[in-house]
Amino acid sequence: MNCGKVVEMPCHHTLEDYLEAGGLRAHPKTPLFRTIGRGTGSPLPQQSAHAMIQRRAVAAGIGTAVGNHMFRATGITAYLKNGGTLEKAAAMTRVSGAVNRGHKMSRNGSSEGATDSV
Repeated sequence: MNCGKVVEMPCHHTLEDYLEAGGLRAHPKTPLFRTIGRGTGSPLPQQSAHAMIQRRAVAAGIGTAVGNHMFRATGITAYLKNGGTLEKAAAMTRVSGAVNRGHKMSRNGSSEGATDSV
């Protein structure tokens, strides 16, 4: 949901497998990323997700700063590079107002300063 509206999102081709393996298909209101240590199925806290990403980055030898938000930006960039529309990208990221506040999202996913509203 985006501000009370249903927004269809493109997703990775293995999402269906993830939903099936995690038993999420039968429970659509269950959090997509959940804790598993205590078997509670609670939403994965942001701090835990960040710590997990940091551990994976160190293990992979990535020396630059990485964080949870990076995946959102990378996903939108990939969406645009694969023919996605700017309007849908703005709706997915809930930044449609940013397009009108002097920022213009380019086809390659970067944000450019602009004076015209799109």
